[in-house]
Amino acid sequence: MRRRQVLQLAGLAPAMAGLTVPALAQGARARTLRFMPQAAPAVLDPIFNPTTIATTHGYCVFDTLYGCDSAFRPRPQMAEGHEVSADSLAWTIRLRPGLRFHDGEPVRARDCIASLQRWAVRDGFGQVLARAVAEWAAPDDSTLLIRLHRPFPALLDALAKPGASPAFIMPARLAATPPDRPITEMVGSGPWRFLAEEFSQGTRAAYARNEAYTPRGEPAEAASGGKHVHFDRLEMIWIPDGGTAAAALRTGEIDWIEYPLPDLVPLLDRAPGVTTQIYDPNGFLGFLRFNHLHPPFNDVRVRRAIRDALAQPDYMAAVALPGDWRECHAVFPCGLPQVKEFPATPPDAAALDRARAALREAGYRGERVVLINPSDFPAVTQQGRVTADLMRRLGVNIDLVESDWAGTIARRSSRAAPEAGGWNLHNTNFPAAAIANPAVSPIIRGHGDRAWFGWPTDAASEAAVEGWIGAADAGAQATAMAALQEAAWESVPFAPTGLFRLRTAFRRELTGVLQGPNPFPWNLRRG
Repeated sequence: MRRRQVLQLAGLAPAMAGLTVPALAQGARARTLRFMPQAAPAVLDPIFNPTTIATTHGYCVFDTLYGCDSAFRPRPQMAEGHEVSADSLAWTIRLRPGLRFHDGEPVRARDCIASLQRWAVRDGFGQVLARAVAEWAAPDDSTLLIRLHRPFPALLDALAKPGASPAFIMPARLAATPPDRPITEMVGSGPWRFLAEEFSQGTRAAYARNEAYTPRGEPAEAASGGKHVHFDRLEMIWIPDGGTAAAALRTGEIDWIEYPLPDLVPLLDRAPGVTTQIYDPNGFLGFLRFNHLHPPFNDVRVRRAIRDALAQPDYMAAVALPGDWRECHAVFPCGLPQVKEFPATPPDAAALDRARAALREAGYRGERVVLINPSDFPAVTQQGRVTADLMRRLGVNIDLVESDWAGTIARRSSRAAPEAGGWNLHNTNFPAAAIANPAVSPIIRGHGDRAWFGWPTDAASEAAVEGWIGAADAGAQATAMAALQEAAWESVPFAPTGLFRLRTAFRRELTGVLQGPNPFPWNLRRG
């Protein structure tokens, strides 16, 4: 820990240095929730930009037809209920009465249909669902009808998926925006209204309580149940320096840090008025993503060798506290049902030699290799730097290109050659819920141009994904799950770096902080 961070945490340096927020009267401050997210708010369209910060913003502004509870079971949200035809080829979903968008317009079934169609172009689970859909229809303003070519038992799981790119509902006029372009107006029907005039990209976003929102009657649980808002105002404030953020939490200038620097968690645990808890009990899977389009990682021999040469404890020690991580040699988060862990290859000198040999055999001759890495996202930043060190030890001419998170995700979307603005390697992580099974995980897919950034192609993995989704019974599903894990371990779409749990930190008087794959901005009270 830097000395300046210790001084800040002790209250001996200005806690809010560089933090520009409007002054609030004491009463207004009590009614305002100040939250520091894991990354700066940038591109806000949660369908176009499937990052956690965009999804967090999405949960504020938009709502979903169904939401997952803590056991990943889909529960009605905007939906009042549904019926399935005897042949399982027609799903009729009824909307709750009284739903309204922030502009005062009622939520109509055609808004939902348009939103689902746009989402299904961008999201991996949505793409699979869309191929099974024969017709998206709205027989009347309160009824959705989804006709299928074939039974799709996981339909509600698709509509309720948590993590990246939930199926958020927006007005049809916004959903008409081409899927490859972000929407520019944030109008939803969720529990918070976005205050566009106060948005500062990369710095802060503000929201007002949606007084017209009618929560469900069930208790809040993860992304399901009643989304009760007990504050008048929500401010998401990005503080680049982790020490400054911790000091601001300690002095009460902010109420909640999504996850503080691991080194600061023990000090925050001892700070008066502050508490921490596990952010998501299921944890996060860290991984190194390869760009499969360009050498040298378009060669599976190189990807396998790198996977076996990396030392997961080095990565995990950089992002989590002792006891909050474990090694995970698998393509799904370890500990979840039916997940197979593969034998770990010791990352010793022999593994490093094999990786060097694989690079030579693939024709690598010292060409520049670009590793993109955010400088302002602690749970990712340090992992990228561990990768850079590994590459140097392997004799790779590594170029560690660091920028803010917005810059990293912008470059990540480029398929150009690394020397033309593209990339070769990228570290990141996903909450376990977002990659818990073949239907929701974007990083397991091997469908080329339509795959998640890195664009792997693997026919065996794709066949197994389709087999899992279309399985007629639990036995067939288990068989497909096993086949997928074997295929993906061989094709190496990514290299896992370990499974870790993060801590979230908040003022002790803040109650109702829910656990899950995202921070949920409801159910919260002061006192």
